Amino acid sequence: MIFTETKLKGAFIIDLERREDSRGFFARAFCQNEFAAHGLKTLIAQCNIAHNRSKGTVRGMHFQYPPAAETKIVRCTKGAIFDIIVDLRPESPTYLQHIGVELDEVNQRALYVPERFAHGYQVLRDDTDTSYSVGEFYTPASEGGLMYNDPMLGLNWPLPVTVISEKDQKFPLLAESNTELARRMSLDSTLVSQA
Repeated sequence: MIFTETKLKGAFIIDLERREDSRGFFARAFCQNEFAAHGLKTLIAQCNIAHNRSKGTVRGMHFQYPPAAETKIVRCTKGAIFDIIVDLRPESPTYLQHIGVELDEVNQRALYVPERFAHGYQVLRDDTDTSYSVGEFYTPASEGGLMYNDPMLGLNWPLPVTVISEKDQKFPLLAESNTELARRMSLDSTLVSQA
């Protein structure tokens, strides 16, 4: 695997290192040793699949608060998505900054999303499938989200948004929730909640 760290410390784009022959290719998509060598968490608690019927669909921006904060390895297995992550670590110099990466069935690229990041994507083609390997169990009491069109984030989706869940449309704006978000995502808060 080829690991490329983004401007958001701890967030990596992961490209396959293909070994090709007349049959096609073989590539490793996950290896605990290689992930650990890059300082990444190697625990996978759940593997999830999402099917998206229509291009323009947005899923996100989702996260879980500590102590159930989760890592994600996201890959598009059919079709294409534009994946965005937002740094929610208040102590980080890139707090509330984001990156966007196109993941598709051709590049077979993955995105490693660290703990305390929001994640979401827009579907670029009809009938698109994504897979997520998640480092923490789904914990409804710890889930949170950001508005996909929050003006404080300035996320630029490549297509007009055509479909978004009712739940994802009800997340609070940062102007209303940033203080509480920063408090709950802070390392001090994490240490207190683990004590």
